[in-house]
Amino acid sequence: MKFYMAPGSCSTGIHILLEELELPFEVWIVNLPAGDHHKPEYLAINPKATIPTLVRDDGSALTEFQAIAWWLARRYPKAGLLPADVDGEALVVETMSYVVGTIHGQGYTRIFTTDSYTSDPAAHDAIKTRGREIVARGFALMNDLLAGKGYVTDRFSIADAALFYVEFWADRIGIELPEHCAAHYRRLRERPVVQRVLAEEGYR
Repeated sequence: MKFYMAPGSCSTGIHILLEELELPFEVWIVNLPAGDHHKPEYLAINPKATIPTLVRDDGSALTEFQAIAWWLARRYPKAGLLPADVDGEALVVETMSYVVGTIHGQGYTRIFTTDSYTSDPAAHDAIKTRGREIVARGFALMNDLLAGKGYVTDRFSIADAALFYVEFWADRIGIELPEHCAAHYRRLRERPVVQRVLAEEGYR
């Protein structure tokens, strides 16, 4: 398989899952600041111009974090990346969707890609502030979910990989994580696979 990613981005969560599964794959770095995601050769693979993208063995491309994570978990069920019961699976999908769609999609985008929300520089600070409010509220909800638990469910799942990358971003830009999220982040940082992925992506 071919995995199109950008180090330190949301694709880090998928990178972790691929390594957890011990799958053979080629890494293709998409340089977002250079605009690689808008080049014709990449658009031919993923016309959405987004990352991550996973090109599977049959040559078909799968996009969107949630879809790739769910496919990996269902394709390789013995790894236990999804709970066996339907209620547990629903919780994992619900949590992952909220993390990617709201904490990342509504919160961090306001912080990292402020220009996409307005062409008025005078409004940038207000947009970033709103982004931090969304992120903080999201982590408060995740904190409640994690209370008394090591992971989103009873073991590491695709939802934990999603939660990790937004916790990693918080660590990088100085957003304080609430107690249980901080413990979750530390727990995942201790996993050998996560340590290896971060090292491979250039983080020490």
